[in-house]
Amino acid sequence: MPKKILRLLSNEGVKGREARTVDDVHPSDDDLLDAYSRAVISAAERVSPSVVNLDVRTSPRGKQGTRYRLPEELRGTGSGFIFTPDGFILTNSHVVHRADKIAVTLPDGRRFEGDMVGEDPDTDLAVVRINGANFLATPLGDSQKIRVGQLVVAIGNPYGFQCTVTSGVVSALGRSLRSISGRLIDNIIQTDAALNPGNSGGPLVTSQGEVIGVNTAMILAAQGICFAIGINTAKFVAGRLIKEGKIRRSYIGLGGQNVPLLRRIVRFYHLPVESGVLVVSLEENSPAKRAGLSEGDIIVGLDSQAVAGIDDLHRMLTEEKVGVKTTLMILRQTEKLNLSIIPEESKPRED
Repeated sequence: MPKKILRLLSNEGVKGREARTVDDVHPSDDDLLDAYSRAVISAAERVSPSVVNLDVRTSPRGKQGTRYRLPEELRGTGSGFIFTPDGFILTNSHVVHRADKIAVTLPDGRRFEGDMVGEDPDTDLAVVRINGANFLATPLGDSQKIRVGQLVVAIGNPYGFQCTVTSGVVSALGRSLRSISGRLIDNIIQTDAALNPGNSGGPLVTSQGEVIGVNTAMILAAQGICFAIGINTAKFVAGRLIKEGKIRRSYIGLGGQNVPLLRRIVRFYHLPVESGVLVVSLEENSPAKRAGLSEGDIIVGLDSQAVAGIDDLHRMLTEEKVGVKTTLMILRQTEKLNLSIIPEESKPRED
């Protein structure tokens, strides 16, 4: 019997039958590497034509009377990707925040002036548009369907090297990352696909060439710990930004910090949480001030939902709460009180 034949497809003999070989049953390392390479190549070829370089110029905003001479213009670069044929581009908010001029360069060398459609610092997402039609748009996937260990490809412009491709796997799902505004961004994808400054805003892509994340951050002191905002979050935010130019959220106008609660207070009032938000400051003429909130109060609930910390409070202060009478459950020393408050629409970031 030939050495490479393992078994027959039938017990009736080899005549007229196809035998399975070692190579059929156990692909060689070369075959596996070829399959991996083909997956990365296919994804890169499908998405790279939609990945753009963003050259951002911003006027410095120094304080009046400063002794130091500020530069006439600040420059930065980042990445983005076209997701509609009429030129809408997704990127990070921190890439284009307060930009005075956005130059967009396509992989084929064409340059356009980008117009800011809107940004949402709370999710670190922004939409820019270039004038034109029939652009090659990258397909968007479903970030709820990806799995830990799945192959992913990151495409961007690190340090200005346009359309750089790196690959890795999904390291973890459901991470949370704090935005520059202080709110937590939920459902973050962790990957070991290498990211560098300039990759921000570029796509994280599956082997099928579907975007499942917007690359946003890396931990500089670590190796292979990088993060992307899930594309499902990006779809929602981009739709609102295109329609309204902003994301509406509610705010009540206080500064707070997480504090543990006395166990006897928790037991006495049968509280569902063992921590709350200590009010350390109040803005003048804010909803919190008008509701009678005082420094030293501890917030433990909002409309019958438990509040264990600032992140809980941020998640609950949604668009639906704007202008709606809401109940705050607080602890004032040892007394539990319910205060009526009407949240207002959050103000844009000033810095």
